[in-house]
Amino acid sequence: MKNSHNLSVRSGYTLMELIVAVGLFSFIMMLTSGAYLIMIGLTERAQDTSTGINNLSFALETMTRTIRTGTGYSSCSGCTIFTVLDSDGHPVSFSFSSGAITKNGIPLTDSSVNVSPNDSKFYVSGAGSGDATQSRVTIIVSGTVNGKIPQTFTVETGATMRLLDL
Repeated sequence: MKNSHNLSVRSGYTLMELIVAVGLFSFIMMLTSGAYLIMIGLTERAQDTSTGINNLSFALETMTRTIRTGTGYSSCSGCTIFTVLDSDGHPVSFSFSSGAITKNGIPLTDSSVNVSPNDSKFYVSGAGSGDATQSRVTIIVSGTVNGKIPQTFTVETGATMRLLDL
């Protein structure tokens, strides 16, 4: 018969095993928290860009709506100022100035968007009456969306007059 008092029963962990376990846990948590911080930074950057692009989209939609329903287009090509008579017959002037898109001198874009007036242009075709070409305006806007890391953009859109001007 064996004596149970002679058997050495080992229970628990040694100090070395605890140090290794805590070290591995710390290393894994450090990697996880680093990835989490990177994701937070990317999310903030995406939100900054999204805010700026939404603001730019609103400004372009306002411009194209007025241009589509308007008449009396100014005949300029490659210019930074474009004038049109709105649907009520009032003159409306769009321009790229002071880093913004403006309508009659009032900015349509906020400080989150910086429009480059040198790279942003209006191109008008068919503005003359009797030229057998429907009036069309192509708008090219370039600039940066401000944020922690500015994002450059170039957007092109077009608007054709709804009424026939033949």
